[in-house]
Amino acid sequence: MKALITIAGAGLLLASQDVFAAGNIEAGKAAAEKFNCASCHGKDFQSPIDPAYPKLAGQHQDYLAQALKAYQRGDKGPNGRANAIMGGQAKALSAADIENIAAYLHSLPGTLVLQK
Repeated sequence: MKALITIAGAGLLLASQDVFAAGNIEAGKAAAEKFNCASCHGKDFQSPIDPAYPKLAGQHQDYLAQALKAYQRGDKGPNGRANAIMGGQAKALSAADIENIAAYLHSLPGTLVLQK
């Protein structure tokens, strides 16, 4: 009985993580258009207007969400996100906007290559 409760609890925990981290792709597309993300990152999010700007299409969803949150905070340091332009853009985003934009960008075909 104790093992059954443990297994059920673990299943609920995993299910709840999926619900909170999912994001809505269509809402993310609308938010990306509203906040004009393509003006710097390119219409397809793979062709930024400046090579210094990242390609966002296909990036990992959790990476994108954490990066936007770090821009909101204005993190400094070696792994920080203190870019003035992105900081200003990210400050306008709600928590739902961040999750939705991350889900949308992750859903796009990209050229992300993982080395093994």
